Amino acid sequence: MRSPLSLALLAGSALALASGARAEPLTKAFINGAATPVYFNDGDSFRIQAGPFKGTQSRLSGYNTLESFGPVHSWGTWTEKEMYVIAKMATHEAQQGVWHCEGDGKKDGYGRLLLFCKDLALHLIGEGLAHTYSVNEDPGDPDLLKVQREAMANKRGMWAKGVPRFVMTSLHAKSEGGDKHGQTSNRLISTTDAHSDKWVHNDDYAECQRVCHEVDMMSDADAEKNAALLAAIPDAAAALTAVGESDRAALLREVYELLARGQPASDAQAPLLEGLRILKREGKLVVSGKQTDSCQVYVDFRRRFGGERATCLR
Repeated sequence: MRSPLSLALLAGSALALASGARAEPLTKAFINGAATPVYFNDGDSFRIQAGPFKGTQSRLSGYNTLESFGPVHSWGTWTEKEMYVIAKMATHEAQQGVWHCEGDGKKDGYGRLLLFCKDLALHLIGEGLAHTYSVNEDPGDPDLLKVQREAMANKRGMWAKGVPRFVMTSLHAKSEGGDKHGQTSNRLISTTDAHSDKWVHNDDYAECQRVCHEVDMMSDADAEKNAALLAAIPDAAAALTAVGESDRAALLREVYELLARGQPASDAQAPLLEGLRILKREGKLVVSGKQTDSCQVYVDFRRRFGGERATCLR
């Protein structure tokens, strides 16, 4: 339950005002059971303001919010500026509550303390202001994924104008130097099970360049070829026969999308989904089309804040 705004204004903010500094909106969080004032700089990270971890920047695990340094994300029919509003809403929502976080002292690759605030994650994901996130190939937390599926089905927040197969959460140019192995990659998060994929590349992006991830799509011509192949699979052939010829391409595209996302089909579509699985397993499935999935505007991290911010962020 949301706390009154007054509970978010702790002693630290009063001290900041007394010293003439700009007051920061502080939020009450319980970190391993201890009440602690924290400052949310975005919806999935905060700086601890008191206690043994005072001054430590924390990354909240299990979920991810959109970048809040500027209008950079888009997918479906969203514009970057609209999604920027969603990012800011996530930060505001996080600042309003009282949350319970746990951690064992581990840090991420940027030196941030890793904490899991499940009540906050459930709230933001349920409102469509965040998505479930796993840092590797493992699926995300099942409870968070369940809430995410509900948010998607009800078109809440970031899912109101489309659901990409992958959300692009980080974008890096070759000129940045890559990781410790010299490899440059962008991070993609599955909207089905929240696992991470690396988009490894050798591209050097220009400042404010819009970079889009593309995924496979079944074209009308592909659908026609696949329909002919499915005729040899009895159950799938029967399911196709029950549909008007003019509707078959759209139906096969819809079922292919389920296959691509790893999602189940309805009883009526299940024979077609299994048929496409068989064709894929046998190396016969025809999918030659491409479609834009999610996009992000590139800005080097050194140009994201302060007076030297990139022009597309102002």
